[in-house]
Amino acid sequence: MSVTLTSTAASAAKEPPDSGEKHRLSVIGGLAALSLDAMASVAYGPEAIVIVLALAGGAGLGFTIPVTLTIAGLLAVLTFSYRQVIAAFPEGGGAYGVAKTYLGRRAALVAGASLIVDYVLNVAVSVAAGVAALTSAFPELLPFTVWLCLGVLALITAINLRGIAHSARAFIAPTVVYVGAILLVIVAGLLRGEPATVTEHAAQAHTLQTVGVLLLLRAFANGCASLTGVEAIANAVPSFRKPGVRRAQRAEVVLGGLLAIMLLGIAALIEKFSIAPAEGVTVLAQVTRASLGDGPLFYLVQISTMILLALAANTSFGGLPVLAQLLAKDNNLPHLFALRADRQVHRYGIAFLAITSAVLLILARGDMNLLVPLFAIGVFVGFTLSQFGMVLHWVAERPRGWKGKAALNGLGAVLTFAAAIVVTVSKFTEGGWLIVVALPLLVLAMQWVNRSYGRIGRRLELGRTPAPPRPRRSLVVVPVHVVSRLTRDALSAAVSLGDRVVAVNVTHPGDEREARRFIEDWQRWDPGVELVQVSGAHRRLDEPLVEYLRNVPEPHVFVLIAEVEPEHAWQRLLQNQRGAVLARALRRRTDTVVCRMRFRVGSSTADPVVATH
Repeated sequence: MSVTLTSTAASAAKEPPDSGEKHRLSVIGGLAALSLDAMASVAYGPEAIVIVLALAGGAGLGFTIPVTLTIAGLLAVLTFSYRQVIAAFPEGGGAYGVAKTYLGRRAALVAGASLIVDYVLNVAVSVAAGVAALTSAFPELLPFTVWLCLGVLALITAINLRGIAHSARAFIAPTVVYVGAILLVIVAGLLRGEPATVTEHAAQAHTLQTVGVLLLLRAFANGCASLTGVEAIANAVPSFRKPGVRRAQRAEVVLGGLLAIMLLGIAALIEKFSIAPAEGVTVLAQVTRASLGDGPLFYLVQISTMILLALAANTSFGGLPVLAQLLAKDNNLPHLFALRADRQVHRYGIAFLAITSAVLLILARGDMNLLVPLFAIGVFVGFTLSQFGMVLHWVAERPRGWKGKAALNGLGAVLTFAAAIVVTVSKFTEGGWLIVVALPLLVLAMQWVNRSYGRIGRRLELGRTPAPPRPRRSLVVVPVHVVSRLTRDALSAAVSLGDRVVAVNVTHPGDEREARRFIEDWQRWDPGVELVQVSGAHRRLDEPLVEYLRNVPEPHVFVLIAEVEPEHAWQRLLQNQRGAVLARALRRRTDTVVCRMRFRVGSSTADPVVATH
């Protein structure tokens, strides 16, 4: 034993302090793994603004930059706020962690539910958008839209099952190409005096709307889709390499800066080149043509955008499993979501995200337009709770300069709350009502899980010091039906488990001859163990045994079920499943301890294995 301990200690000394560090994120890796959602929004955020403003004609399009500046201002508030959230809550969770600490459990559940909904929708929308870009370029693929969506989803899921750091490395190159392409479009467009190609123009609406507050609010609400994903880094701080807080803060600031530059740059080019919505051509494609022409660079931008839209789903795969782990640790989700495998992978969180997203894609038939109205509502609920919670954080902690920080978060809370209301109202009839219904249902489900764990905890007396263990007289019951080596090994294991061992043989009407033959074999063998025969009228194994167990005097009863473990998997088809039927009935209808002993056919010398349930 001492040699084993010494060698183990020596091997441990050679290992790095945290063997999981290599599977965690750097700053660049964090941007690639957790920020694709936000950066890909450049492809549809400015277009969402222009579509609304175009209802007022040229006068409305003249407000593209002011509306985008407002969104960029809100982005700055959120960026610096989440930088503070990262420092205050290094265990991750973002809005959930803030709300749990300062706003109470119910508000925390609302924040958690809103983030879960947003993460699932982000995967479905991103995959559908990427496939839509592909089918637009190759219309012959349109009949296979759903299969293409599921294929892309399966690919991203498989990459993430290898670890978040692995997924980040796989996505760094597409991210760099995309950001470089968008920045090239902005720089080239700003340097041009005239567009490289003639821009498309939509037919003017017959009835133009006036530029009023409501129109501007709708444009602002649409454009706020560009802010989804900003919180993902704060939700996944534990995924970063040490020092995790500093790296996550840097990644958050870099994301905010890049996103603001790209949004404002595209908005400036929209106004400079008088870009208006046109059927069949995206606003980003029109801006790219005006800046770079129709050459290879145009296709580089389009292809990189298509790829990044599909990969933007990775933001959810990085954020939701960590959030689900925190919710599970607080007994709000099943505890299996807190399990973490090798490579820092939360497999159950990834599986849940993949399955729910696949269901959405199938129900929506891969149509992005059916999913987009549901997008971005939930995330603003989380934004608002996070901002308001941080105000309470500064008031409670009162560090140097706390008033300015609290004012910044207070402004963010007002702006995000207003955005949440506007987005919900404007999208309600377009499918937003589903989110309004889904959020409270998800909160109720998490409360039910929490209450269930509470009842289990009270029954187990968790948090209390139990009385010292005392030995109790025990009985071991072994169901038998034939005299064999399996029976001998089962009784040998049973006599080492309890004070009294009883072999129970279940008989049925019409089987009297087999019952007498078994008694003769048992008496001839004479194992020194008491044998009890019980009869069942309905040819069931479980009912006679359950009835017998209810009448035994011992307070502690084991039931040892002997089973054959086949040598090959296909041989399981040859088994009668008697053991599984008995074990299931005993667990459901009695308080006995069920032990299942495996006799391995493939090994003639190995001892049988006993598993307790």
